[in-house]
Amino acid sequence: MALITDPPPAEVAADLAALKRDLDLTLPPKVLDRSLLIATWNIRSFGGLTEKWAAEASDSPKRDLHAALCIAEIISRFDVVALQEVTSKLKALRRVLKVLGDNWGLILTDVTRGDPGNRERLAFLFDKRKVQLSGLACELVVPHDWLSAIDADALTRQFARTPYAVSFKWGRKTFILVTLHVLYGDNRSDRVPELTAIAQWLADWAANINAWDHNLILLGDFNIDRVGDQLYDAFTSTGLHVPDKLNTVPRTLFSDPRKPEKWKFYDQIAWFNGAGNLPRLSMQCTDAGYYNFTETTLQSRGLTKSQLSWRISDHFPLWAEFAV
Repeated sequence: MALITDPPPAEVAADLAALKRDLDLTLPPKVLDRSLLIATWNIRSFGGLTEKWAAEASDSPKRDLHAALCIAEIISRFDVVALQEVTSKLKALRRVLKVLGDNWGLILTDVTRGDPGNRERLAFLFDKRKVQLSGLACELVVPHDWLSAIDADALTRQFARTPYAVSFKWGRKTFILVTLHVLYGDNRSDRVPELTAIAQWLADWAANINAWDHNLILLGDFNIDRVGDQLYDAFTSTGLHVPDKLNTVPRTLFSDPRKPEKWKFYDQIAWFNGAGNLPRLSMQCTDAGYYNFTETTLQSRGLTKSQLSWRISDHFPLWAEFAV
């Protein structure tokens, strides 16, 4: 059995070298004493791992050591990464952590039980040279009286996958990252109650002077179809702000670059920008974007996009850069 710490075969090493060159050209440089790079990535069914350099047709799962090295290299370019679709199995995540090394930390939830939760976890990976845990970790639970509200768009149960909040310290700045994976449901209207509830929950929290800290950043997979539709309006209904640059980039492998009007804007990064009685983020967003790995990962393998999605992901990483 091959180990992820073994010297990779020549074709894998060549692919990784090409990936590193592209990341150097595409993403902002990671500078330990300057800017902060925060990312969110829904990694498709991030659980098991076939411990071969190239999974064969008979192997399950299809994610292999080559793919895990690519995932680790992409994650390493950020300071904090929120992960969605981490499963009950942790082999792939553990191997990625081994590659990242001792400078990286992990904090994650237990498995969400029940069919709607899909046995998923939410996780944060973070570079301990840049950021540290500052003490708060919690799940967001809606108050009971919200569940009995007489409103067609009100939440009638707890979140299918409970949002997860963790506070970090960067220099003298403390910030709270809240990540979630909104229930997809049978139709679009099924997502409105969760999106409305999380927007209201965060607004109440941000306005509370007794809250842990007012630097709240929300990130994850919200299953929003497009900017300006019912789902996006529910998401931004209490003043959440999305950087303009993120409204013009695709989120998934299957987004046709020739038809941006059909892109799905599932993944988002947002915060409050001082409207009403809500606090303004004390960190300045200097840039934002995504990373398209379709041309730079597993290139020696000749995979289709569907095959690539099971080895890397069907979602692109989405990121934002901050300065004090």
